[in-house]
Amino acid sequence: MQETHILTIVCPDKAGISARVFGTVADEGGFIIEAAQFGDPLSALFFMRIVFTTQSEEPFGEAFKRRFLPVAEEFGMDWHLYDANRPARVILAVSKESHCLNDLLHRWRTGLLKIDIAAVVSNHEDMREFVEWHKIPYYCFPLAKGASFEEKREQENKILDLVGELRVDLVVLARYMQILSDEMCDALKGRCINIHHSFLPSFKGARPYHQAYERGVKLIGATAHYVTANLDEGPIIEQAVERADHSNTPEQLVSLGKDLENIVLARAVRYHIERRVLLNGRRTVVFK
Repeated sequence: MQETHILTIVCPDKAGISARVFGTVADEGGFIIEAAQFGDPLSALFFMRIVFTTQSEEPFGEAFKRRFLPVAEEFGMDWHLYDANRPARVILAVSKESHCLNDLLHRWRTGLLKIDIAAVVSNHEDMREFVEWHKIPYYCFPLAKGASFEEKREQENKILDLVGELRVDLVVLARYMQILSDEMCDALKGRCINIHHSFLPSFKGARPYHQAYERGVKLIGATAHYVTANLDEGPIIEQAVERADHSNTPEQLVSLGKDLENIVLARAVRYHIERRVLLNGRRTVVFK
């Protein structure tokens, strides 16, 4: 059977890494179809992503992991081997605004985004009919304004239980307008993406387009980042900007921003599920 694999590596930078990795893959019958690498002089770390195919009678992954282990130990690698043919299982989280959800569902239905949407979760009922029309399970976990810490933790635990039960790889906050607790951020570390309706790190928090309008900005933007306990400060995956001028009203900036949010979030999700994003401290290496 033919299989396609993605191998990602992060390790201290030193001579000979690429040669050993490529040689080991070739020795195990792998045919490399895509490769990217980066040595960061500031962190002294080496990053690599390769895609390769194999043709074998037996499943390849476990045997390769055993044979690659000595190489990984020699270079102190943090490494992962992924099945490139298996769509990532995803939960989409949404509140009342539908533009990012609608865009992701369109890309999923048309095959532009190779994901398996396990469920949509929300703190409101507004999107139920729209989501269930797509034959996707919809879970509403309401959270009253001014809810207590215990109520918020109970609501978050329901979402985390769903992540475990559905074997979810990635949670996408598609304009889910709730601040996640530190505990939930830790539980979803490296597998929860948020779209922020601003060009971070400027204009954090509420009403960023109105903040931008009051400052007379000439560029507006959107930012997709991993969620961390530090609000809107997680490692940035993707950003985009659009020009604005003195004639734009706050409402026009919101409209421009929504288009950017759709594009940026979809790109970030694709980069993540294709294993193109590697963490480099508070930053990311993105092999596009």
